Amino acid sequence: MAGPWDRGAEVAGLCPSVFVTVSALTAFLTMLGNAPPGPAPCTRPGVSFDPHITIDGEFRPDASALAEIADESVQRMREIAESLWVTGRDEIGSVDAPGLTQELALSAVAGGVRRDLVQSQVYLSMLDVDDPSKRSVIRLALTATADQFDSVLEDFREFVCTVRPETRTSA
Repeated sequence: MAGPWDRGAEVAGLCPSVFVTVSALTAFLTMLGNAPPGPAPCTRPGVSFDPHITIDGEFRPDASALAEIADESVQRMREIAESLWVTGRDEIGSVDAPGLTQELALSAVAGGVRRDLVQSQVYLSMLDVDDPSKRSVIRLALTATADQFDSVLEDFREFVCTVRPETRTSA
């Protein structure tokens, strides 16, 4: 039976320099060695840490601003990271399709080794076309070591540009 990790191969062609997963929490916990039982992200032979993209989202019927949702993510990350700094945050998109980017620098033990990591997060708000009070927020995050980050950031940006809601067509 196919699981969420199987989507990685499907989207890897869009972002070849990073491993793509669907479950952000599972991927991050796996990276830290605290994952629940189940599949784990792949690493390339000889590479101690593979940069990866995680994608998650949630139904948010509340009126929370994207900055507040990003703050919630920072608080969750602070619980598991040794140290964490928000190094940048910008609003992106338009009134009809708002978004927010956030960059984090963190230190964490991953695979038994303390690592300095950088995470670039993108939050996209998607409204239901039939009922704008229904909103989903999608989070895409690139995690890489500080040394790897600059070399994979452009691939991540290109990948983010491909994310769009599925649109209905008339029959």
